[in-house]
Amino acid sequence: MVQQLTTDTILGRLSESIPVIASQSPTPHRLYIEVPKDRVKEACRILFEDLQGRYTITVGTDRRPVNGKFEVLHFFSFDRDNIRMAVRVFLDPDDLTLESITPVIPGAGWAEREIQDLVGIRVIGHPDPRPLALPDGFPEGLYPLRKDYPYNYQPPLDEGKTFPFKEPPPDATVVTVGPFFPVLEEPSQWRLFVDGEIVVGCDYRGFYNHRAIEKLGDSVLTYNQIVFLAERICGICGCVHSTSYCQAVEEAAGIEVPLRARVIRSLILELERVHSHLLWLGLACHIVGFDYGFMQSWRIREPVMWLAEYLTGSRKHFSINLVGGVRRDIVPDQFDRILSVADDVDRQTNELVKAIQDDTALIARLKGVGIFTPEEVRLSGAVGPTARGSGVAIDARRDHPYAAYDLLQFEVVTHDGCDTLARTLVRIGEIFESLKMIRQCVNLLKDIPVGDLLGEIPEEIPPLKDGMHAVEAPRGEVFHYVLTGYENRPYRWRVRAPSYQNIQSVPMMFKEGTYLADVPITLGSVDPCFSCTERMEVVDQGRSQSYTLEEKDLLRLSRSKYRALKATERK
Repeated sequence: MVQQLTTDTILGRLSESIPVIASQSPTPHRLYIEVPKDRVKEACRILFEDLQGRYTITVGTDRRPVNGKFEVLHFFSFDRDNIRMAVRVFLDPDDLTLESITPVIPGAGWAEREIQDLVGIRVIGHPDPRPLALPDGFPEGLYPLRKDYPYNYQPPLDEGKTFPFKEPPPDATVVTVGPFFPVLEEPSQWRLFVDGEIVVGCDYRGFYNHRAIEKLGDSVLTYNQIVFLAERICGICGCVHSTSYCQAVEEAAGIEVPLRARVIRSLILELERVHSHLLWLGLACHIVGFDYGFMQSWRIREPVMWLAEYLTGSRKHFSINLVGGVRRDIVPDQFDRILSVADDVDRQTNELVKAIQDDTALIARLKGVGIFTPEEVRLSGAVGPTARGSGVAIDARRDHPYAAYDLLQFEVVTHDGCDTLARTLVRIGEIFESLKMIRQCVNLLKDIPVGDLLGEIPEEIPPLKDGMHAVEAPRGEVFHYVLTGYENRPYRWRVRAPSYQNIQSVPMMFKEGTYLADVPITLGSVDPCFSCTERMEVVDQGRSQSYTLEEKDLLRLSRSKYRALKATERK
């Protein structure tokens, strides 16, 4: 029998090998330890290999205004034991170097490259130290997430400086997919190295959509303003980000959320999961040419979107959350419609699933494609259906309960096929589990008095308090870290979307023998969201104004551009 871990046993195991400078365990489920700079890699190795912790993310912070130093936090999760923790190290500004943990934990590769780009902490021994988040030609020596870098500064770019792509293997042909490609709804560039029809390697370039959201969050926006910005990190699953952010602030500030608000959060989150999985299922069918599945899935999804608008006022960005609770109630008059939609979606999705299972050509396109082993899940830090399709049963709703999930009965859906078909079946199964939870939430709300939606908020949230929290998004675990600050805003806010880890896993799926024709559905099987990985409002710098484009504005602009293009062609 495997011994259950506690924060004390984890601290004790580390202390046997590592001199721990300081430790804090604000709750039985949280642990922060500070270790010497030269022992960080070994501490992370013990957590990852010896104690089998799951790597989450790395955060770099400029703490010079408060203690004269920089800080790096490596976050880990012990899912079976409901524990999250961080390894902390402080760095002197005169020696901003730190040994890389990527050789031990490949899933830390992007995060370590990002602290080099944005904070200026040089990571020694990283196997791929190329730039990650900054655009071509960004000046050397400028680091946007440092406190002395203005949020609205636009440096001049060197147009002659471009991203250094990897060289292909000998005799391989380079097939470029992107930055703009019909299957991908957002820009990214995959350089596939192929021998005939077989993929023998690849290289990736992303972050075309980087929007400096974290910089806005810790420089000009207040705690509750960030809630609505967080919801716009992702165009599909925005409520998960606002919920995770709120929970991180609530943890740091010691705010207790009322039960009714917790249940409403769970209901809206599961409604979001249903629409997201139905959207993905339709796109996956379209990628492989099964357009019957595409049309039916999106038809079934539409009443879910109408229900979301009925409950929140918006089809997509629900704006339901505030720090401390929610800003809208779900009242008894709405219960019948919620249950009716859930029943209809359940019945119609069952019919669609039967059609999918009976289509031998479709199954052949998915089975055995994009193999991703459980060990590769661990090494890459993959989450969500990408991990559960390889039999790795991690789910923040069960492992680290939040909102009202400790009151709900549900199964964590897994499959051990380790391929694209398995990842598809996980998402289908989760639709039905979400519908069950929506019904349970309605029943819970019937027994909770209407009102009482916000907890007691302190007049001033204490500064320099840590909060970390996660939400199980449709694509996997969303993780937010908040270090509280001054002037009613965070000192540091770090977002880790599930695609941040899942996209890093895709090259592992291009195993020997992968056909070029299978690349789009293999990539699509992780449901990549590049925009939320890179964390739109329009800003008019000349007038110092920002504004939102409505549908009529987009139609007007597109038609005027089309007329201008045609006029140019006639000339």
